[in-house]
This record gives sequence, C-alpha cells and structure tokens, in this order.
Amino acid sequence: MTALDLLLPSACAGCDRPGTACCVTCLDEFGPPNRIQVPGVGPPVWTLAAYRGAARELVLAFKERGARALVAWFGAIVAAALVGVGPPPWTLVPAPSRRSAARARGGDHMLRIARAVQIANVAQVLRLAPGVSDSVGLTAGERRRNLEGRVEVHGRPPPGTTVLLDDVITTGATAAACVRALRRAGVRTHAVVVLTSARPAQPG
Repeated sequence: MTALDLLLPSACAGCDRPGTACCVTCLDEFGPPNRIQVPGVGPPVWTLAAYRGAARELVLAFKERGARALVAWFGAIVAAALVGVGPPPWTLVPAPSRRSAARARGGDHMLRIARAVQIANVAQVLRLAPGVSDSVGLTAGERRRNLEGRVEVHGRPPPGTTVLLDDVITTGATAAACVRALRRAGVRTHAVVVLTSARPAQPG
C-alpha cells in the first residue's frame, strides 16, 4: 500500500467496491446506538454494529491496515450516536492502546476517531501501564487480570457527559477497567460507546 492509496483509496475497505474508502452499503452496517448488557461495566454500553462482515472489515482496515481515510466516516458515525446516549456537552475519553501497538499502527487509532468527532471534546486521560499483554486469545478472566491495576488516569475530563470510546467490545474487561480507573480518580463515566460488539446478540 502506497501513501497515495491511504490518501485517495480506490476501493471500499469493507467490500472492495471501487471508488470510495467506504461505500454506502457498508456504511449502513452501522446504525443508531443499540444498548447492550455487559456485566461488570457499570454505565450503559452502546454499540453501533455487530463485529462481523463489512463492519468488522472497516474497523480492522482502519486499526491494522492504515486506512486513514475512514476516520471521517467513523467520526460522523460516533457524532450521530452521541445525541442518543446523553446530553451535551460531550467529552470522549478514548480507550487506551498498548504503546507498542500504537507505535506499530502509526498512532493511537481511537484518539484519531475521537478527534474526528467535531461536536465533542476529547480527553486523552487514560494510559496503560507497562506489562499489559495483547488481549487476543485471552479468556475473560485472563483479560481482567491482564488489566487489573494497569489502567492509569492522567488529568480530568471537562464537565459534561463523559463517554468512553472504543472500537470493539468482547468480554467487557477493557471497558470495566477503564471505568474503574476513572471512578477511582473521581470521574464518572456516563456511557460507553463502541463501534462494534463481538458479544452474542441479546434476546429480544
């Protein structure tokens, strides 16, 4: 992939349809915020799509394959969702990435998305301490232990509706650890918004 491909993508990152970074069909995989039950997290958790199909491909393309042009799409999707999860003013707190992972990706991908949400403030106050492992392949218990005591808070978000923002939720260990760390620092998390959910669908 060349620098020109990143700036002027020739095909949709979700389905390879030529002409745009994200076609209308794939963008439609993301809908209004859908509240899901995630035990142990605390505040309401809202997802915008299931972690499958085109939605999964778009998230992975942005996160792992350098599809930077998608940031505007994701920013718009999150901005539309915020209206349904709480009153303004909104402050987005991006879920932190391991420093090595962020370096490999050329920067913090969730911070990029948060900054593209033009109707919200951004507070990059969460960091992961050294010693956190990649969570891929870990069980729910292992994920909790991996993060226990290793989410650090540096600074405080401004007053308003504080929303934790992440790309995908599976066990909820990351969201729970971030919410606990913020609470210990005296910060209330009003909602968690994730682009996608890998959790089983809730019964209707």
